[in-house]
Amino acid sequence: MTFTHLDAAGHARMVDVTLKQPTVRTATARGFVRCAPEVVAALRDGTAPKGDVLAVARIAGIQAAKSTPALLPLAHVIGVHRASVDLEITDEGVEIEATVGTADRTGVEMEALTSVSVAALAIVDMVKGMDKGTVIENVRIVSKTGGKSGDWMRPGEDA
Repeated sequence: MTFTHLDAAGHARMVDVTLKQPTVRTATARGFVRCAPEVVAALRDGTAPKGDVLAVARIAGIQAAKSTPALLPLAHVIGVHRASVDLEITDEGVEIEATVGTADRTGVEMEALTSVSVAALAIVDMVKGMDKGTVIENVRIVSKTGGKSGDWMRPGEDA
């Protein structure tokens, strides 16, 4: 198996997707921000000193999905046709789930991962004054649909 992101000399390159037909594709990624109990309480009460943490994280995640090619050198510029970021406060922190969709020549896995990662970073930025020990954990793709490789779901994850 050859690695498509390398040319014959072994140098990095952007894969040519010119001849691929656009198809409907989606990807969902998840991650977790672990924080102190006092941060969780402030998130639930809406009393975090920097304001509405979840609203900022949601918008940051959506913007990140649209900005992925600017951050990852070999990512293709594609039309992000939908992006959602869902956040759930738990007793240990915040669960993040991002779903990104397109009808293009390449998938949106990197856009979904970027969305979760930046949403998590926004949370850390908003609460770091309250908890310097906040941790981003377990950012991963949980499912994808469409494209040549078809549908995929991470074992052990729910839809």
